[in-house]
Amino acid sequence: MGAMTTPLPPSIFNDVVGPVMRGPSSSHSAASVRIARMARDLVGGQPDRVLVEFDTEGSLATTHESQGSDMGLFGGLLGWDADDPRLGESAEHLEAAGIEMEIKIARLDDPHPNTYRLTLWRGSEEHQMVAISTGGGMIEVLEIDRAPVSLRGDYDVTLIELEGDAAQCAGALAERSDVDVAAPAGDAMVAVQARRALADEDLAGLPGLRRVRRMAAVLPVRSRAGMSVPFLHAGQMVETADPESRPLSAFALEYECARGGLGEAEVMEQMRRILDIVRGGIREGLAGTEYTDRVLPRQSHRFAERLGAGDLHEAGVLNQAILYVTALMEVKSSMGVIVAAPTAGSCATFPATCVAAAEAMDADDDRTLRAMLAAGLIGVFVTTRSSFAAEVGGCQAETGAGAAMAAAALVELSGGSAATALGAASHALQNVLGLICDPVANRVEAPCLGRNITGAANAIASANIALSGFLHLIPLDEVLDAHREVSKSMARELRCTALGGLSVTPTSRAIEAELAAGCGGGSCGTC
Repeated sequence: MGAMTTPLPPSIFNDVVGPVMRGPSSSHSAASVRIARMARDLVGGQPDRVLVEFDTEGSLATTHESQGSDMGLFGGLLGWDADDPRLGESAEHLEAAGIEMEIKIARLDDPHPNTYRLTLWRGSEEHQMVAISTGGGMIEVLEIDRAPVSLRGDYDVTLIELEGDAAQCAGALAERSDVDVAAPAGDAMVAVQARRALADEDLAGLPGLRRVRRMAAVLPVRSRAGMSVPFLHAGQMVETADPESRPLSAFALEYECARGGLGEAEVMEQMRRILDIVRGGIREGLAGTEYTDRVLPRQSHRFAERLGAGDLHEAGVLNQAILYVTALMEVKSSMGVIVAAPTAGSCATFPATCVAAAEAMDADDDRTLRAMLAAGLIGVFVTTRSSFAAEVGGCQAETGAGAAMAAAALVELSGGSAATALGAASHALQNVLGLICDPVANRVEAPCLGRNITGAANAIASANIALSGFLHLIPLDEVLDAHREVSKSMARELRCTALGGLSVTPTSRAIEAELAAGCGGGSCGTC
C-alpha cells in the first residue's frame, strides 16, 4: 500500500465544520460517498461490477453496514452527494441501476482501520483503488491500479498514462502555471492535481501519451499551489499576536482566509450557510422525526414538555443545550441533513451548545458566526496534532473534540480572549482523555446521545472556569499530543468496532438482533 503523506493545512470547512450530510457517521457515510465518487470517475462513469474488501482487523469489518459505509458507497457509485435525500435507499437504487456489488471481509493487514479496497469493472476495463477514511468525512486515496498516490479530494485530478518516463513527464508538467502538483504514480502514470482538470488540448504533444482519466474534487474548499497559513498549532498562533488582546475568531478568520484564498465576507457567508443548516436541523428535530431503523425513539419532545412545565432541575443554558443536542441527534438518526462538526457522531455537541448559548445571551448572527469560527480553529488544532476519528481514538476523538470546540465558542460569545478560549478547550479535552467508543447495537445513537449531552455540559463548565481564570496548566498542544498517544494505547475493541464496552452487553446484542429482524424505532421491549 502507498504510504500516507503529510496533508496540506486543514480547512475549517473541509476538515472541521462539515461535511453537510445524511447518515449516522461521517467517517463511514460521508467519507465512503467521497471515495466512491472518485472511484466512479476513475472508471469513467457508472461501473458494471464492484468488489469492496475490508480487513478483518479493521473497524469496517464490523461496522460497514450498520454505520453507513455501504449506503455511502452505493450512493457515491451512483454519482450522488453526501446529503442526497435518496441515500437511505441507495441499495435499492444500485440494484435497479444494474451494478453488481460484492463486499468481502479478508485478512489484508491494512495499517489504517478505515481502509477501503475497491476493484471496479466497466466494459472491458478493470481498475483498483485503495483509500482510507481519516475522520470527519475526510479521505485519502493511497493507490490507483497498484501505483502509490496521495489524493485527498481537494483538487481536480488528471491521471495521465504514458509509454515513456513518468518521472520526466511529471517534472515537465509541474512547471506549468495551471498545475499545482504533478507526481509520478509508478513508472507509467502521472497524477496531476490542479484547480481544474487538464483538457485534451492542454496535453497536446505530450510524448508517449496513452490515455487520460479525470477525477473531480469532492471537498468544498480547494487547495492551491504556494498556499501558506499563518500557523498550524496553538503554540504557533500565540507567537503571531498577543492572544490576550485578540479574540480567537480574529485568528480563525485570518487562518481560513489564507487557507481558502477567500475574503473575510466569503468566510462569514460560508459559516452562515452552516448556521442556517444547524438551526434548520434543530427545528426539524423539535417538530418530530420518524425513522424505523433506529435504536432510540423520538425523545426531545419529552424534555421540551418537562422543561416548559418547570419539572426539571434548574440548569440554565445547559437545559436548552440538552434539548437542542437531542433534537439534532434525532435528525441524524432519521437520515435528516446535518453538519458533521467535527463528525456525525458528535454533530450536536458544539453546534447545539453554541446556538443555545447564543440565544440565551441574545447574541446577533455576527457574534454567533464568529463563535463558530473560533470553534473551527480549535478543530484545526485537533486535526493537525491528533484525530477526530473514533476508529483511531475512541469517543475522546469525537465528542472530546466537539466539547473543546464548544468551550472555545462559549468563551468567544462571552467576549473572552483567544488565550482564554485555548484554556477552555484544554480543560474540556483533559476531562475526556481515554473515553472509549462502544456503540450499542453497532449504531451511532447510544451512548452517543448521552456523550454529546455530557460534552455540552463539559463545554459549559470548561468555558466558565476558564472565564473565571482557573488554571488549565497543560497547554492545548500538549493536551493534544497526550490525546494522540492515548489513542495509540487504546485497545482496538474500544475504538468503534462494536467489540467491547457497552457494545457487547447482552442488551446491546439483543437490540442488534431485533433491529436485524426489522424491529426499530425504539418500539421493542428492550429498547
